[in-house]
Order: sequence, then C-alpha cells, then structure tokens
Amino acid sequence: MEIRKMEPEDLDQVMSIEEVSFPTPWSRESYEGEMQNRLAHYIVGDHEGQVVGYAGIWLIIDEGHITNVAVHPDWRGQGVGEILLNALIALAMIRGVRRMTLEVRPSNLPALRLYRKLNFLPIGLRRQYYSDTGEDAIVMEKLLF
Repeated sequence: MEIRKMEPEDLDQVMSIEEVSFPTPWSRESYEGEMQNRLAHYIVGDHEGQVVGYAGIWLIIDEGHITNVAVHPDWRGQGVGEILLNALIALAMIRGVRRMTLEVRPSNLPALRLYRKLNFLPIGLRRQYYSDTGEDAIVMEKLLF
C-alpha cells in the first residue's frame, strides 16, 4: 500500500468510504475545500489504484488536529488505520508539531483501541459534540516532543 497526498480524482472513492463510515458524512464540497486549505493535509492509502483509507490533519503552528480517519470496510482490521495515523504523526513531527489532538466517539471502540495503542491519552470530554446522535466526544492528545 502506498501512502500519498489525497488528490481531487480520489474523491469518488473517498466519498464511498465516508458514507459507509460515519453517521453524518462530510460532503464532497467539504473535502474539496479542505484540499484548498493551506492548513489541512489529507492522505490516502492506495492499493493498486484503490483508495482503501484516508486521513486528515490540520497543522496550526505547533499543534496538529486530526480531522478524520476512515478505512474501507473490506480493509478494516488489517492495520491500514495505524499506517495512516503513523504517516500523519510523521508529517506533524517534520513540521515541528509538539501536540496532536482529536475527538472520538466513546462508542467507537476500534478507534479508541488504535488511538491508545499510538499513545493518545484522553484529556477531556465535549458534551453532546456529535449533532447527529448527541453523543459526547472524548478529546485525546499525543505529545510529540
């Protein structure tokens, strides 16, 4: 699997993964906007021309905020999410990021296990963060330096 920058021609496949991964998927226009945002960096896992997962991060001065990570259902449990996150961590370190954060649903146990494995620690709770379900979000942090 190759990790590379997300390109506009990846969006059909990204949107397919997005729609099966999240109760309220981001719109295509949101991703198009993110690809124009100089603070945003999106990557894909590409296996022989098929996007099998993607991830994004905002890099703001010395902080990185992971916006989303998703893996195609056929590829889940095979380490794709971990590879994508490690690529974001490496990018953040190269850019001098000292702290990374993210939000995750308490019900997303596979994501929580992965984040803990990569040494993200819970630092807070955002009450009723997810408007689609009213579910809280666990705020997690990883210190890099």
